[in-house]
Amino acid sequence: MRIGSYKKHKTRDEEYSSYIPPKLPVDLRLEPLYELMERATHSLSKLDGAAETIPSVNLFLYMYVRKEAVLSSQIEGTQSSLSDLILFENDRKPNVEISDVKEVSRYVDALDHGINRLRSGFPLCLRLIKETHEILLRDTRGKECLPGEFRSSQNWIGGTRPGNAAFVPPEPEILPDYLDNLELYIHSEGSPILIKAAIAHLQFETIHPFLDGNGRIGRLLIILILCDFGLLKSPLLYLSLYFKENRRVYYSLMNEVREKGNWEDWIRFFLKGVIEVSDQAVSIISQITALFEVCEAKIAETGRRRFSARAVFEYLKTAPFATATSVANKLKISVPTARSALNALVELQIIEAEEADQRSKYYKFQKYVNILDAVR
Repeated sequence: MRIGSYKKHKTRDEEYSSYIPPKLPVDLRLEPLYELMERATHSLSKLDGAAETIPSVNLFLYMYVRKEAVLSSQIEGTQSSLSDLILFENDRKPNVEISDVKEVSRYVDALDHGINRLRSGFPLCLRLIKETHEILLRDTRGKECLPGEFRSSQNWIGGTRPGNAAFVPPEPEILPDYLDNLELYIHSEGSPILIKAAIAHLQFETIHPFLDGNGRIGRLLIILILCDFGLLKSPLLYLSLYFKENRRVYYSLMNEVREKGNWEDWIRFFLKGVIEVSDQAVSIISQITALFEVCEAKIAETGRRRFSARAVFEYLKTAPFATATSVANKLKISVPTARSALNALVELQIIEAEEADQRSKYYKFQKYVNILDAVR
């Protein structure tokens, strides 16, 4: 069965129809997709290989995961940029509403939690999905929407009520059955992992099991599947960029699956996104690696200050916005030593300084941030 059905509901005020999707797996015609699937797998392999060439994958992930969080949250309507998120994480006032930045920060926490749980041997299951959802909505505008709990009431997409909504997902009474089916499908054998990730994402969005945060958790689910089944060692693929740039096609193809059972075109779109975003990520890694090499060559020529400057430079890779005090506390050096090293990096035109207040300066490794933040 490839196409779902609609179930009519009648309330005291109106009538509406909820969508009942087919159970997984669905019968697919994969032969025309094999070449594209091989290209996507190869692009992911190149991405994994490129990540191993950078000085520390953890330093890169710090920024990369935050970029994914920003883009994923922008799809939901927040206005936070990567710079805003870093300012917020370093106790500085961002340029947008704190609530926007907090939602992005919670996405980072949720993804970190999911990946760490998988690495500890915890299975990719409904419990883990609920855990990541609880973290995602903690202390945000969605905190009233049952964080960490599947919905027990009807929700809808678009419109002000089910009767004028663009889409009404399954009623809550049948959610457990469909969620169990999704979990079984994720761990079933036979489907290539990329196909499984594409189908699981779409089915999750169709089920819409939470009152809020479904889009972000659905995109996070893709990364968890790819990491859990070994196609990625680290969460380096941020498909939110691709979905954001192709939003109309994204929603149109989801509709085609629901109305016509056109799973193949959805999978084709998904695989093209994996290729495009993986190749772009490899390019970004190359740019960042080149930037680090240029900076480190400059530092090597600074004389006696090169040791403290190099240590501060390593710290700025993980916290590209900093003060002399924050650097001193982190590296356990004196504030004058930290300030001297930071000023040396400014003189080398590696970082920039601006007045934080009358007594202190704020230092920014803006060239690093710009490489990641230039991608829209």
